[in-house]
Amino acid sequence: GRGVLPRAMAALGAYRCIECNGEATELYRDYQRGVLRISICKSCQKPVDKYIEYDPVIILINAVLCKAQAYRHILFNTKINIHGKLCVFCLLCEAYLRWLQLQDSSQNTDPDDLIRYAKEWDFYRMFGIASLEQTSFFIGIFITLWWMTPEMLKRKSDFILLLKALLLSTYGKLLLIPAVIWEHDYTPLCLAFIKVFVLISNSQAIRVTLNLNRIIPWFAIFFGLIFENGVVCLFQKMGWDV
Repeated sequence: GRGVLPRAMAALGAYRCIECNGEATELYRDYQRGVLRISICKSCQKPVDKYIEYDPVIILINAVLCKAQAYRHILFNTKINIHGKLCVFCLLCEAYLRWLQLQDSSQNTDPDDLIRYAKEWDFYRMFGIASLEQTSFFIGIFITLWWMTPEMLKRKSDFILLLKALLLSTYGKLLLIPAVIWEHDYTPLCLAFIKVFVLISNSQAIRVTLNLNRIIPWFAIFFGLIFENGVVCLFQKMGWDV
């Protein structure tokens, strides 16, 4: 069925065609009395953004399938501003998973307050480690992309848009909680699949944001992982419990 069309989006502005990534001045035209017509892209002669008629659930499913059109719709043609909160919540999920694994490895069941405070501090430490690793990963990606495609990251707004895309594309980490709650013999395999899914989402976000081929984003992610592991190893050599 038809979803609710965002009327605020009808104002003139910078939008993108979800098919060819071409620029457009409007997503649809309102002829009053409920008569709406989706704008046609001048470059590919297809609807600029068919998703403005779709239900949010269908858009989410297409995003989970890593379709470039869904990513362009979310990043360029909507005004979603939850990337910061989503990032913090994903980091909390990852910290909780690490903290839970740490508790499973500890056999100490002493109910003393000191022990409880130590366990609480362990959770904050896991959150800090997860934040450090993700920050290092993103820095590695930015350095690689700036080195390989400097023309794509000339302005501050380009960096901000790419950072927003990367933060939004980490939504797969939310699956960590169900994977832990519904614990079974295949939990390690599920966690590995979640990690791969997040990396695929990151790659698609980079590709859509900078309009690149499939190879360069994967190079950036590969060097991002190397930089992340390098930073962790450096802190471990310095004596930090990371």
